[in-house]
Amino acid sequence: MHPDVSADLAELDTTLTTVEKVLDVDELRQRIDELEHQASDPDLWNDQDHAQQVTSELSYKQGELRRVEDLRGRLEDLPVLYELAEEESGDTAAAAKADADTDRAKLREDIEAMEVRTLLSGEFDQRDALVNIRSGAGGVDAADFAEMLMRMYIRWAEKHKYTVEVYDTSYAEEAGIKSTTFAVKAPYTYGTLSVEQGTHRLVRISPFDNQGRRQTSFAEVEVLPVVETTDHIDVPENEVRVDVYRSSGPGGQSVNTTDSAVRLTHIPTGIVVTCQNEKSQLQNKVVAMKVLQAKLLERKRQEEKAAMEELGSGGNASWGNQMRSYVLHPYQMVKDLRTEYEVNNPSGVLDGDIDGFLEAGIRWRMQHAEE
Repeated sequence: MHPDVSADLAELDTTLTTVEKVLDVDELRQRIDELEHQASDPDLWNDQDHAQQVTSELSYKQGELRRVEDLRGRLEDLPVLYELAEEESGDTAAAAKADADTDRAKLREDIEAMEVRTLLSGEFDQRDALVNIRSGAGGVDAADFAEMLMRMYIRWAEKHKYTVEVYDTSYAEEAGIKSTTFAVKAPYTYGTLSVEQGTHRLVRISPFDNQGRRQTSFAEVEVLPVVETTDHIDVPENEVRVDVYRSSGPGGQSVNTTDSAVRLTHIPTGIVVTCQNEKSQLQNKVVAMKVLQAKLLERKRQEEKAAMEELGSGGNASWGNQMRSYVLHPYQMVKDLRTEYEVNNPSGVLDGDIDGFLEAGIRWRMQHAEE
């Protein structure tokens, strides 16, 4: 085997070994076993949300393990392919070596793509993605472009077998959409798609212009992590002051004769809840605690929503932040203005082939975070 090939295979082995360590393949297998055990429980679907979380995580982790095991198998097969090529002669040897070189180039591409996944370590990166697309300047062309982008992301998700839930779409009068909001539900889709945030620009001959003029239009993409909600919130006893007092106002025989009313004060937030409708102090305290938990949960949701919105606006999703151009005329090209990554196949990109842009964006973000 040529020394250059041996060196390249050694480099690929080093990169893949790093990926395996970051993914912690042994822990990954153990987690898959745990999830498979949960998924086989006949009572799992009594809680639909929990069941979907389990099956979604199981599917994702099985895919990750399958992918890294496939890469390892292909890497181990390559030296054998080169040895077999060396045993041949003439045109057969040249063809066999060319096939091995092609396999090696594709393997490098796939290992580097897997390596990008290990770079997603932000606080919200592992969450589902919530994508908002809004048409911008450019009239009906912009509305049409916004719909093209919506289709692009949904097609990307479908190719990866990710679930998409469209929450809202506002259609424009003539063609296209004014805006849309949808979720891509799979682990790490927020971390992956967050690099898409910003203003996208389309240059083409307008199909809506009867004079066939070139039109430039814009659409804005915003990507947020889906907020994880919970049906219960713990309230430590030492954070709540309990006061009991005698009920006031009209009531039955026992209402005004005992200290059955309860006032709960949540010390950290100052939220006060009272309950005096039940007959016993214990019943009033149980009801008051439920009301307090509901108030605290809503407060938490509002705080998380504010944090998400700040995250969104902090991600440079301004109209001035042009991050990608899609040029259909006078030439064919899609180019990312941050990473310089470009391809000459706009139809493929708009059909969901955006993994190259995503990988380049994630690497670019990591480099700038380190600077």
